[in-house]
Amino acid sequence: MAGAAAEQRRLATVVESWLERPVLIVGDAMLDEWRFADSERLCREAPAPVLTLRRRISAAGGAANTAVNVAALGGRAVLVAPVGADVAGDELHDCLDRAGVWDRTVNQPGRPTPVKRRMLAGNQILLREDSGDADDALDPEGVTRLLTALSCATEELRAAAGGEAPTLVVCDYGLGALPAPVRAWLVEQRERYATVALDAHDLADWRGLAPTVVTPSFAEATRLLARASGATRSTTGIDLHLEHPHGDPSDGPSELTVGAAPGGVRTDEVTKNHPGPVGEPTPGEGRVALTGDGLSVTGTGVTVNTRAGEGVDRAVLAESRLAELRAHTGADVVAVTLDTEGAVVGGADGEPRRSHSTPVPASHAVGAGDAYLAAMTLALAADAPLPTAAQLAQLAATITVSDTGTCVCRREDLLAALDQPRKTVSHPALVGSDELDAIVAEYREAGRSVVFTNGCFDVLHRGHVRYLEQARALGDLLIVAVNSDGSVRRLKGPDRPVNPVEDRGALLAALACVDHVVVFEEDSPAALIEAVRPDVYVKGGDYPPELVPEAPLVRRLGGQVHTLGYVPDRSTSAIIERIRSHSQDPSPQSPDREPDPSLSSRTQAS
Repeated sequence: MAGAAAEQRRLATVVESWLERPVLIVGDAMLDEWRFADSERLCREAPAPVLTLRRRISAAGGAANTAVNVAALGGRAVLVAPVGADVAGDELHDCLDRAGVWDRTVNQPGRPTPVKRRMLAGNQILLREDSGDADDALDPEGVTRLLTALSCATEELRAAAGGEAPTLVVCDYGLGALPAPVRAWLVEQRERYATVALDAHDLADWRGLAPTVVTPSFAEATRLLARASGATRSTTGIDLHLEHPHGDPSDGPSELTVGAAPGGVRTDEVTKNHPGPVGEPTPGEGRVALTGDGLSVTGTGVTVNTRAGEGVDRAVLAESRLAELRAHTGADVVAVTLDTEGAVVGGADGEPRRSHSTPVPASHAVGAGDAYLAAMTLALAADAPLPTAAQLAQLAATITVSDTGTCVCRREDLLAALDQPRKTVSHPALVGSDELDAIVAEYREAGRSVVFTNGCFDVLHRGHVRYLEQARALGDLLIVAVNSDGSVRRLKGPDRPVNPVEDRGALLAALACVDHVVVFEEDSPAALIEAVRPDVYVKGGDYPPELVPEAPLVRRLGGQVHTLGYVPDRSTSAIIERIRSHSQDPSPQSPDREPDPSLSSRTQAS
């Protein structure tokens, strides 16, 4: 136990050491959009579910999510990428601003921001709509502006770090953000960066970069090996043929089917009567062959999913080819990611290192590779030994996949996973509006997300408590804005509030789920929302978030909007009406006692 605790402290020391380390991220930035809906019936026109949209979440994706993860882990992240002059681009800017990323993106009129829109019902992804592809190429002026932004951002980071050479992360997902002139510039300027990390769908495009680390998926690594091997073929064993569908999407792994290679036979035993295939698949067939021992690759155009076929161990295959992958990429370190099976990492010492992960639904793992890349890069930039960097990268990816959405690993969560005490921020529960800016900034610096809600909360009841508990569960801390007495009178009438704001605020502050309470005089919380810039804004009601008056403002600031229902028959107005009705009902009185006159006056005053 003592040894495990010491190891965790050692890992935590590395996490602390990369704080504020300068990192420049360049590549394909996109917007991830998640639409959560309910479905209780099928439509008449077709056997398709009728969906009722309940909430919508926007998040940074691709290179932008890598930048968000770098910032969340404590690095100083600067993003350079082309972004469209459109609504999706505006939302992406807000996401970056909210995450603390230095936004040095380049506006590209006429070139849309790539978007991945997912529609879910019951946390099951029903469909995904993608926009933006490699055909949306940068024009010459756009390339020039991007190169200028890269050079300026590099010097900006160097100056902010006191002359220290920054780290570079390249995210090339084939969506056109990194055309040949940009790739050539990065190769030529390699010496300006101390550590270089490369995540590219086509690693062959980056020969000459000499990266510190590459993080290909198994599909990307196998594709590179297949190209490098050319027409080489195995002479022994049975070949497994991986079918590669045409039109492989450029933004992630695609599917495969496993069967006997042309001319070969699938069997559980290799005998003299089954010598294997007599010929290899041609490039035109879009196939690649793996030999029966799982160690050799031939052909072109390979992609794989998590099932590579009986008898083929992807980890064994990756481990056996790490030296070749390092030679083909020129990288010091190769980390082959295996989806829910973890990763295989190899460096100059030739010793493969295997890490494992916990299988989760695919909707939970979107962006987990970005968290892995960010942590691996920061650890290597901080001169951590390779085993330590690999361990922290896998841990960062693993702890982000607990729920549906785009994965982001925060520094405090990584330290918590290492059983290190969190640095808590100490502030009183009741705060003034002039204190909020500093308090929220301190929380954000600690990597904590802010949930904001507002209301009168006149007579605190069970519905309020459940509502506030649900709101608190949506983030790391909950700020409750309470209407002043004058504001309540304007909204509810001259007989409200029942309880003065001092009492209402004190009761709210006493709830364990509430972190801070602030009073506002206006009828609308818009000014406070502008100051807090909440990650999540919560409103009570059974209507969709689109009908919340504050929703446009919150979304413009990069936040999400949630509506939460009430406990039936637990509203303040209903409780007040019951009290009044009971006070007016005649009740049997003792013949020798008169009604207490103060009871009526107290009831009327309430």
